[in-house]
Amino acid sequence: MRAEIISVGTELLLGEIVDTNAAFLGRRLAELGVDIYHRQTVGDNQGRLVAAFKLALSRSDLVLVSGGLGPTMDDLTREALAEVLGARLVLDEGAVRHLEAYFTRLGRPMTDNNRRQAYRPEGADFIANRRGTAPGILARYQGRTIVCMPGVPRELETMFEEEVVPRLFGTSTGEKRVIKSRTLLLTGLGESAAENAIADIIKEQTNPTIASYAGLGEVRLRLTAAAAGAEEALALIEPLEAKLRERLGDAIYGVDGDTLEGVVAEKLIKGGLVLAVAESCTGGLVSHRLTNIPGSSAFFRQGLIVYSNEAKKELLDVPDELLEEYGAVSPQVAEAMAKEVRLVGDADLGLAITGIAGPGGATPTKPVGLVYLALARDGECLVEKHTFSGQREEVKYRASQAALNLLRLHLR
Repeated sequence: MRAEIISVGTELLLGEIVDTNAAFLGRRLAELGVDIYHRQTVGDNQGRLVAAFKLALSRSDLVLVSGGLGPTMDDLTREALAEVLGARLVLDEGAVRHLEAYFTRLGRPMTDNNRRQAYRPEGADFIANRRGTAPGILARYQGRTIVCMPGVPRELETMFEEEVVPRLFGTSTGEKRVIKSRTLLLTGLGESAAENAIADIIKEQTNPTIASYAGLGEVRLRLTAAAAGAEEALALIEPLEAKLRERLGDAIYGVDGDTLEGVVAEKLIKGGLVLAVAESCTGGLVSHRLTNIPGSSAFFRQGLIVYSNEAKKELLDVPDELLEEYGAVSPQVAEAMAKEVRLVGDADLGLAITGIAGPGGATPTKPVGLVYLALARDGECLVEKHTFSGQREEVKYRASQAALNLLRLHLR
């Protein structure tokens, strides 16, 4: 079965809201083993809606529509569907009673425009909406199936799970296919470098498949397998995952819903280690990410934001001569910060970050994006130099990601 999603609403085209409905439907269809080849987004215009319906029906077996079923004049999905089906709109008395009961429960009068939601194309069926006023619509057209659902996410999700899935998939007696995915999370390696490292594996892919996605400071490799059942699909993924892990090694920090800060926190807790952090250009971002982890008091002693030279001197006793000779953004100052924050915090590990987030502050020898990281422990201190691209917030996040990765690799 080939499916297509149509999202209705001018607000989606203008970027006023994010289309979470399409993301939800995409995930659920994949889990149900349904192929999705196309998605359309169309504004509140009947002519363009009709064109979108016709295009979808020309190439897809199942068309799922979200939005445009409300009571206002710009809710035109039912009218567009009726035009495509060549059917007139008829008032459904059962839907009217549902609407009247809904407003009675709320203790509010039902306005006349709400009756628009009780109309459906003749020959189509209504789909119950347990969480709102607008019923969905299920129609058949030349062997194709069209399902129209409300645009409110909680209404669409409930309707899809409780009504649409049982109707379309619950009684199928044909061969079923399940699609399962596992995502490997990488950091410290760019997308092009990661893909180059596994290019031969990608060329050989059939089932499972590999898809790479670049994020801010990380790369995601999604492994997807199709099989008759979930266990069989996951069994297909396992040898491919093992091959990728062997090839990519420590660049892989986690899977699926893992976060880098969560992985680091787990290692610190397991090792019984306490961390103190001194941050300059990241402005407390590393501390923020780590303290988002529940139970962070078990491993996080303190975080100091020493943004100015004065703060570095007053709070961390960074010597004047280091700042004057090498500057705040230097390996020497990063090392001094890491060693001193470890002592001040009475911690096992001291982590320090200093750099130039931009857009100002650069010199001919120190460009925007230059960052030094330092990690002190038991008299030793590791120092790393990085140059990150992007705007100010991107540099800050990439620096925090690299700092957490330095910790992770030290604790492996």
